[in-house]
Amino acid sequence: MQNREFVRREVADRRRDCLERLAAERDVWMATAHPDHGPHQVPLWFSWDGRAVWMCTGATSATVRNIRKEPRVRLSLPDTFDVVLLQCEAECFTVREVPGDAADAFAEKFGWDPRTEDGPFQYVRAVPQTVRAWRGERELQGRVIMRDGTWLE
Repeated sequence: MQNREFVRREVADRRRDCLERLAAERDVWMATAHPDHGPHQVPLWFSWDGRAVWMCTGATSATVRNIRKEPRVRLSLPDTFDVVLLQCEAECFTVREVPGDAADAFAEKFGWDPRTEDGPFQYVRAVPQTVRAWRGERELQGRVIMRDGTWLE
């Protein structure tokens, strides 16, 4: 287990750290829910364009089916010490509909371009509405760093 020094961060520091992680990290956990079938959670690769998280998954996946029924999703970065949770509104795009800059950034980051695959894929754009970030119990108070799509100061 790695020992990490704990320093309580202000909202601006949490926001900076969160944005750095969104730009640098590779994996995110995405939770969706179907009104009849309940929750579904999967790990996905993602890219961050400064305003939204972009992911890609199979066009017939439960994730895509759920988003079509209920576009509210939760994303979490995979670190239980440095928690980042994003509550988002999601939308699906076919490989023909996805904005070129988003698909190009995804392909560049991962060296894989779903637009060139034989199987059908869907890109998912998730726009954060609420973001929570904290490190340990001491940071639980003040963990909301974005509310209603606006970063807090």
